[in-house]
Amino acid sequence: MRIDILTLFPEMFDGPFNASILKRAVDRKLVSINLHNIRDYSHDKHRTVDDYPYGGGAGMVLKPEPIFEAVEAIKAQSHSEEGGILPVILLTPQGRLFSQQIAVEFSRYRQLVLICGRYEGVDERVVEHLVTDEVSIGDYVLSGGELAAMVVADVVVRLLPGVLGSEASPADDSHVAGLLEYAQYTRPAVYRGWPVPEVLLSGNHAQIARWRREQAILRTLRRRPDLISKASLSPEERLLLAKCCSS
Repeated sequence: MRIDILTLFPEMFDGPFNASILKRAVDRKLVSINLHNIRDYSHDKHRTVDDYPYGGGAGMVLKPEPIFEAVEAIKAQSHSEEGGILPVILLTPQGRLFSQQIAVEFSRYRQLVLICGRYEGVDERVVEHLVTDEVSIGDYVLSGGELAAMVVADVVVRLLPGVLGSEASPADDSHVAGLLEYAQYTRPAVYRGWPVPEVLLSGNHAQIARWRREQAILRTLRRRPDLISKASLSPEERLLLAKCCSS
């Protein structure tokens, strides 16, 4: 996969993209991440990328010209999907709320373009005629889309084949199946008098799988009950849920 990121502050990505899973994925050539400074596509000596909003109001708005030209330059040498479709995603608080399901959707593309919004936003013509999707990572306001782009890149890259040590790892993560992940334990078996649940020491993989599934359902019910209605549960699991709710 190739990820192109348009930003006014490429230096912000140095730390997150040069450590841990993302760095290993890049080193193993499972993904390439390219940072594009939007100012490089301006045409005046001041490298101007923003201007006052028409109609007045506080703040500044990112101009359309540098963003269009940056994306067009990327498209000229891109690995676009069949039919010439290249996903161009604007990180904005007005976008659809990013989720694991959207990450799976994005991971199926060969290439993504992420535009980091700034100031009061981007000229609406960018949204109407260039952007194919708008994404928000939460109902709060960041200083810009850079942190959001880091989140999206991290979540998507770890879904790519070969990135994680175990192909089963992403399948067990919270939110993948619509539930939070079950509790995890490691050695020692007893710490300060607190034992690991006996079922995990039994060696019975069927019982362990059943216990983990039940724990995921119960944890989701306690911590994120809003997710339960969307989860795919068997009749037995719904009976378990009903008992817990009535007790």
